[in-house]
Amino acid sequence: MKNDILNHLDDPAFLEQLYRKNKTDFKDSFSKLYPEIQGNKAAEFWQERLNYESSSISWGSKNELLYVFIGCFIAGLIAKSPDIFSISADYFFSRNFGFIVFPILTAYFVWKNKTPRNVTSIFFGLLGLSFVYINSLPDTSESDTLILACIHLPLILWMILGSVFQEQSKFKISAPLEYLRFNGDAAVMMAVLALAGGVLTGITFGLFSLIGIDLEPFFESYILLFGLPAIPILATFLTQTNPQLVNKVSPIIAKLFSPVVLIMLTVYLIAIFYTGKDPYNDREFLLTFNIMLIGVMAIIFFSVAENTGSKKISFDIWVLFLLSIVTIIVNGVALSAIIFRISEWGLTPNRLAVLGANILILIHLLLVTYRLYSSVSKRKQLSEVGKSIVSYIPIYFIWILIVVFIFPVAFGFK
Repeated sequence: MKNDILNHLDDPAFLEQLYRKNKTDFKDSFSKLYPEIQGNKAAEFWQERLNYESSSISWGSKNELLYVFIGCFIAGLIAKSPDIFSISADYFFSRNFGFIVFPILTAYFVWKNKTPRNVTSIFFGLLGLSFVYINSLPDTSESDTLILACIHLPLILWMILGSVFQEQSKFKISAPLEYLRFNGDAAVMMAVLALAGGVLTGITFGLFSLIGIDLEPFFESYILLFGLPAIPILATFLTQTNPQLVNKVSPIIAKLFSPVVLIMLTVYLIAIFYTGKDPYNDREFLLTFNIMLIGVMAIIFFSVAENTGSKKISFDIWVLFLLSIVTIIVNGVALSAIIFRISEWGLTPNRLAVLGANILILIHLLLVTYRLYSSVSKRKQLSEVGKSIVSYIPIYFIWILIVVFIFPVAFGFK
């Protein structure tokens, strides 16, 4: 990228195309190159452009606003499907929860990235096959494999969205990290929108209750079903059109939460021994333990993605290194607990799924921790840590495919 910029400083069209192909990579490369080309008119132009921060909010083009409006409406209609077509709500939402929003977001990035038609057809073909498959599984009551498939399928849809998001720069190591950053920024924006929506709902309920009007039936039937799916769509739109809204908030959250989570997790492990609670004989405790493990993993990966561009080894990296070590201990406890339960009560789909996930997470944590150790001890760049994160994602994808598509058949849909 640096050589391309340097060799085409006098070619505005080429630089613009290069910038639109991968904005993050372009900005990072230009920042490193700028001291060498400072004074060049084209370089000064790009320096101002890349570092300009508007204080106003951009609402995008009319076409973008129209797409967001139509997308929110369609997502609301999909969520309303059980009422429209007299379908069991439990049946519909358990199987099709991910199809309410992910296809809308996939179409948004296909349109925004101008993805070629042949590639677009592949993405939507995968979405269609997933939809047909999950809805064709037998409606067996208390089927563990069905529940596992329904839980894991949204992760497949999330990965399809990630492929669309980074389609133009899929061979760049920065592309998956950029997708992780996008998820973090979108999560922050979703939290803000949800909080604002909750406050507005509370005020509205309070005002109408004063005049004797009960809005609860209308709220449950329409506002909730159309409002909740709209939140991730609006969050995506705002983070794409106004990156300055959260691109400074997300790193701050990562910096604040990492040390807090490290302290909490350490204290929690110590408290387990004092309370006598353990995941070996308590199934609900093991489930909570694994959910906590996944949450901490997400914090580590998100924090690494936010710090990958840093050139110096800071206190934050030491915190992430220590947090990864503690998380390995947590994973070890969870893994030993599931092995104990399998040895005591036999193999079930749930136990096999948890066992496989814990083994994969442990291996991944060891790789990331080793890279973090290399960063803090040998002063290596954090880009190596980022590589260890994104290069392992396909392995998770393969395991998810096995759980969704192989488990139901292998265990007789039980």
